[in-house]
Amino acid sequence: MSTTGTTAHLSDVVAAAHRLWPRELAESWDASGLVCGRPDAPVRRILWAVDPVQAVAAEAVRRDAQLLLTHHPLLLRGAHFLPADTDKGAVVHELVEHGIGLLASHTNADSYDRGVSDALIRACGVKAARPLDPTDAERGSTGIGRVGELAEPVTLEALAQRLASAMRPTAGGVRVAGPREGLVRRVAVCGGAGDSLFDAVRAVDADVYVTADLRHHPASEARERALLSGGRPNLIDCSHFASEQLWLTEGARGLEAELAREGFAVQMLLSELNTDPWDFAVRPERHPGSASTNAEAARY
Repeated sequence: MSTTGTTAHLSDVVAAAHRLWPRELAESWDASGLVCGRPDAPVRRILWAVDPVQAVAAEAVRRDAQLLLTHHPLLLRGAHFLPADTDKGAVVHELVEHGIGLLASHTNADSYDRGVSDALIRACGVKAARPLDPTDAERGSTGIGRVGELAEPVTLEALAQRLASAMRPTAGGVRVAGPREGLVRRVAVCGGAGDSLFDAVRAVDADVYVTADLRHHPASEARERALLSGGRPNLIDCSHFASEQLWLTEGARGLEAELAREGFAVQMLLSELNTDPWDFAVRPERHPGSASTNAEAARY
């Protein structure tokens, strides 16, 4: 992705990003914003990624980017010391020593219109959606998560397969709770970890909830409650990385267009790396708890 025009400075890019994804929409615990970089430094290329990890910082150097823009903040839980022999320090030193800035757009990009959950629900096939947990009545298009309806009902398995095809493949794949042939039409989503939103999902009477990082107890309790109310919502659990990586293309296009309106030429690059933390999964052909094994055990 590229435009023609004059060279932007880091301060121009940060201002444009904050117009698109206002910082006041970030959650109180978040750490979105500029982590490092000189405001007057020229920016010709921006590398987009989900995670500001060491491999991505090295990629930014290799691809001659002047800014690394990530969804996740580097210092979400804070840090008092950043020597180069620590994981966070290694990222900061690699970027600073090569004149590369670091900007994070996290929950502000989650909440705003055309944000992370918008990309996820479009991957489900929903064309028009509204916030699952609106920010306030005056900003009807902002808030965490999205909910909307498919043009035609599909089976739960077909929806899961559609998502798996749209996302970057990861070791954990896509997990599903609910009947394969169950029909779904109303879809609720939250890119990233979303097990705090089950009350909002039930309030909109969604047929399925698509999110990531579902822990055992919240997922189990949600399914138990669903059994008492017609089986909804079914659950689709994705990789945290994969559920948010879908947004990078649209975020890059939005920022490119915003900068072009100001007359700036900035090339947008998408990270080639899969930064999901899991490398592979091992699944036995037959689990000791399977029905066939139990039947065999009963003979002894």
